[in-house]
Amino acid sequence: MHIPSVKELVSSEEWNLRVDLAAAYRLIADYGMSDLVYTHISARIPGPGHQFLINPYGLLFDEITASSLIRVDHACTKLSDSPFPVNPAGFTIHSAIHQARDDIGCVLHTHTRAGIAVSCQVAGLMPLSQQATFVLSSLAYHDYEGIALRDDEKPRLQAALGDKQCLILRNHGLLTVGRTVADAFIAMYTLESACRIQVDALSGGQPLNPIDLAILHRMAEFSRAAAPGAGSVLAWPALLRKLERMDPGYKS
Repeated sequence: MHIPSVKELVSSEEWNLRVDLAAAYRLIADYGMSDLVYTHISARIPGPGHQFLINPYGLLFDEITASSLIRVDHACTKLSDSPFPVNPAGFTIHSAIHQARDDIGCVLHTHTRAGIAVSCQVAGLMPLSQQATFVLSSLAYHDYEGIALRDDEKPRLQAALGDKQCLILRNHGLLTVGRTVADAFIAMYTLESACRIQVDALSGGQPLNPIDLAILHRMAEFSRAAAPGAGSVLAWPALLRKLERMDPGYKS
């Protein structure tokens, strides 16, 4: 499907954000974290008011382009022309987080097999891998309340996340936030990796070897002391180079 470019119709700042967000959609698909046309990644548009970009409901993640992303306001009113609607459940979750966290530029939500599997386990994410240690110091949980269509769930969702970067939605999936699109993607990649490792470890039929609590405390201190977004500074440009080799069409 051809969607006309909006590059000349938006600011350079918004266009660059659109390109990064489209890249995140393509990468989520490439790393096996998409769910047909469901789940979402949203990005706050700089400036006053709560306006953000979200995917057109009906395109696969590997079809998303910078121009196809839809601008919406806090009431889910489309502010850019698109033949596609916005998923109301996706809007409920994302708008809640954006409204509560002015420090957040991007919200990323997935329904992966491993993520849902861990979200169904009473223990949640366990300290079994180095990847888990990077996540556990900034991880929260939100109990399942059905498909997220009701505004009255928003305060509980906001309270559950608090000031954390990662959220396990019980019986539902995973959510990460970041100052930038790159930050949110790297956080999700790490959380998803930790979940996949846990599922594999539990299926091995052998006794598990959890990481010592003292080491977890040291890792939490390390994570707090590390420069914000340090991982995305190194990894994100490399991921963009990968996309450029695969299909640069996401930038259209």
